[in-house]
Amino acid sequence: MEELILEAETRDITGKQVRRMRREGWVPAVMYGHKTKTLNLKVEARSLQHLLKEAGGTRLISLRVKGSDEPHMVLAREIQRNPITRDLLHVDFYEVVMTERITAEVPIELRGESPIVKKGQGLLFQGLDAIEVECLPSDLIPEIVVDLSLLTEVDQTIMVKDLQLGPAIEVLTEPEEIVVKILPMEKEEIEEVVAEAAPAEVEVIGKGKEKEEAAEEPGK
Repeated sequence: MEELILEAETRDITGKQVRRMRREGWVPAVMYGHKTKTLNLKVEARSLQHLLKEAGGTRLISLRVKGSDEPHMVLAREIQRNPITRDLLHVDFYEVVMTERITAEVPIELRGESPIVKKGQGLLFQGLDAIEVECLPSDLIPEIVVDLSLLTEVDQTIMVKDLQLGPAIEVLTEPEEIVVKILPMEKEEIEEVVAEAAPAEVEVIGKGKEKEEAAEEPGK
């Protein structure tokens, strides 16, 4: 897999002054970690936008800070956007220790098509869109692929416990949680399954240290 590299610079500008920096094409960011001193950064907006499409929250990024001898291996954590324009406002980068296990939410990607759904004899229900895992940073996977073509009967279900992620990855999500299920066409049965499969609240780790005008008015 291709290494993701991002250039950054340190910054002294904070608070309301970051608006001007954004207008000049930069995005304020912060890097932190349980063994990392919090560092205020700025990243070129266009490069960051492109990289985040590739990285999501589960791919390691080699963050090259100007003036630093060694790159920092980080994950993109909280990403703040303008709710109207979707422009990037702020990004938190969490620096990992490559020899220490981390927890992360890995997105589920559905591929293929269920034959019975294609025939109009059943409906596809997706109970989860991500799975919480624990592993070393180098073992973190970008997504979990679920093949829908294997679902050929009504009531056929893929649960968390059915996912094969290998011995290096520990799954933290409850094993009986429904990932996907083929529902019958009857409305009452659909509503019952949806109620039973309501996902539990998952703790979010690695929250940022600084928000810097995250709640500023849209468009400013």
